[in-house]
Amino acid sequence: MAKYSKRSRAARAARKRSALFTAFVILLILALLLAVGYWYFFTDRSNPFAPDAGPTNPGPANPSDPSPSSGEELSIHFMELGNKYAGDSTLIKVGDCEVLIDAGSRRDSAKAVGDYVANYCTDGVLEYVVATHAHEDHISAFAGSKSVPGIFARFTCKTVIDFARTNSTSLIYGDYVAAREAEVAEGAVHYTALECWKEENGAKRTYALSESVSMTVLYQRYYEEKSSDENNYSVCLLFTQGNYHYLFTGDLEKEGEESLVASNDLPQVKLFKGGHHGSPTSSNEVLLEKIRPENVVVCCCAGSPEYTKNSDNTFPSQAMIDRVARYTKNIYVTTLATDIDLENKKWGFTSMNGNVVVRSDGAAFSIAGSHNSTLLKETDWFKKYRTWPAYGVQ
Repeated sequence: MAKYSKRSRAARAARKRSALFTAFVILLILALLLAVGYWYFFTDRSNPFAPDAGPTNPGPANPSDPSPSSGEELSIHFMELGNKYAGDSTLIKVGDCEVLIDAGSRRDSAKAVGDYVANYCTDGVLEYVVATHAHEDHISAFAGSKSVPGIFARFTCKTVIDFARTNSTSLIYGDYVAAREAEVAEGAVHYTALECWKEENGAKRTYALSESVSMTVLYQRYYEEKSSDENNYSVCLLFTQGNYHYLFTGDLEKEGEESLVASNDLPQVKLFKGGHHGSPTSSNEVLLEKIRPENVVVCCCAGSPEYTKNSDNTFPSQAMIDRVARYTKNIYVTTLATDIDLENKKWGFTSMNGNVVVRSDGAAFSIAGSHNSTLLKETDWFKKYRTWPAYGVQ
């Protein structure tokens, strides 16, 4: 009997341990179910194992950081033209969109301009071509020559915008028109600046080059009125990239600049292409006071006697420098005259800054020359032939 009694007690103890274990398992399951239920109903289930990441849009770590840019770079290329003469040709590139403003300075410049443009316009298509006025140093390379194909022949040009009026009867003007009309026959559309301003015949006042960069044709009265000075017919353009503005006025003279200011709500500009190659008759106070340029690029052959033997008035002129100096010291010049022989009106040329390239994404901004990036006032030429006014930005 005693032996049987010990077995019974052992059996009862085993059953008790089994019951306790079962109860523990049940409680554990219930606890897990409660935990899962709480997680399911009361927490963000997107990533339950991730640490708290804070707000979903906390903003910049440093409040003084600049606002994010578009990330879309605009570049402006003020070209040297391969010879000793003053002239304009500027390529503006935004993504796959290219704008060519003018193509001077002589017919043989078509090679220098064309080769430079081809480095950036890799698809051979210029979305916009602008001829500001009918002078040789702005249109000759559009036509080119028998030995050097012009810009219209070398590239497909989709939209051509040019001057609404001209007094010119020159051979180069006639060749420009013939080359332009041949391009139109191949599918280009052609508008005058006045058509753009009035938005007639399919033209627009403002063209979107990208989501963040636009080109606007500004108004000035010599689109409609006669002027004795061909320069006053110049097409004027404003490029806008967020809060940055870039102004081009061709060779507009004082009367045209007065009209430009009176006819448009001009902003302060990040960049101004110096009017008429730095002539004493352009870039007048009436315009500069309004646009207050931060940077000025002058396309010329500094000091050349091409138009005058008066050293003060050779490009860029002392008068122009005196006026611009009130607003900025950041003046750049493409080319420099060398070996000047005033009596025989002979000279050579070399680079001053060279091809001047502006790059901006709407926040970061830079200017660099292919030869150097020395400010005009710091060059040896300036120190010899020009003076910086005491009131100028130092």
